[in-house]
Amino acid sequence: MTTHNITLVEAVNLALKRAMQDDQNVVVLGEDVGPNGGVFRATVDLREQFGQRRVLDTPLAETMIAGLTVGMAAQGLKPVAEIQFMGFIFPTMEQIICHAARLRNRTRGRLTCPMVLRAPFGGGIHAPEHHSESTEALLAHIPGLRVVIPSSPARAYGLLLGAINSPDPVIFLEPKRIYRASKQPVEDNGVPLPLGSCFTLREGQDITLISWGAIVTETLQAADHLAAQGISCEVIDVASISPLDTETLLASVRKTGRCVIVHEAPRSGGVGAEIAATLAEKGLLDLQAPIARVTGYDTVMPYYRLEDHYLPNTTDIMDAVQQTLAFS
Repeated sequence: MTTHNITLVEAVNLALKRAMQDDQNVVVLGEDVGPNGGVFRATVDLREQFGQRRVLDTPLAETMIAGLTVGMAAQGLKPVAEIQFMGFIFPTMEQIICHAARLRNRTRGRLTCPMVLRAPFGGGIHAPEHHSESTEALLAHIPGLRVVIPSSPARAYGLLLGAINSPDPVIFLEPKRIYRASKQPVEDNGVPLPLGSCFTLREGQDITLISWGAIVTETLQAADHLAAQGISCEVIDVASISPLDTETLLASVRKTGRCVIVHEAPRSGGVGAEIAATLAEKGLLDLQAPIARVTGYDTVMPYYRLEDHYLPNTTDIMDAVQQTLAFS
């Protein structure tokens, strides 16, 4: 086994290579995933290593990509499809909702749909409209789908292997703002991480910080700054927003009594609201203060430099923590 010091997007590539080496049924398809290696280079060198029968360039037709992926999965393959940006995922929804997510139930378990739909998502790279969405809540609302979001190279590697091994369809959202933000040692051991589990990144006693995706970086930075002030934060990376690991979240709030939820998606109807509702329903008596949310705004992601004003930052998170701790 080899350990690589790699970025998140390189970890995605490494996991795809490992999965394709270990299982001949794993195929990759999407727009420009072949010789070009994908818009963010996540599939670079796969075509050269595994050939054009297993790495398929498709037309610019997301509906067709999704339909082809469902058909492949239903017939015994394990397709991994790339949608270039999350803003282009909407044409796939008819195939995902009406077929992929329902296939197990529709056939009473005779058929499953072991497919993965990958898509870069989120803001922070100053891209135009349709390239910066964080609409994960739409997907989390669909029964039968798993929705997974890595926040580090090691979790990207393990979670993608877990997604490919899943018998059910997985939407794998990759936070492109941190595609190349940092490197981390990743052991190419072929071991998947469990889907449907949170990851406690930092133990703490005073308050629980819950986040996922790229904003985990700022959440950890806030926890570092607050630690210097004597405030002990427990930091949890949700990682799987569907299904949601509510037991880990409840156990943390039971310990700390206070909670701040951080995400860059719009505030209304977001996954943060679902987490807050669950904590209120099942852990109300453990809470010593109202749950706070630090989120994006209920607007379309603004262009270019205004993006920085839309996205939550470390100061926003620290302010929410201070206000929550001040409640009595």
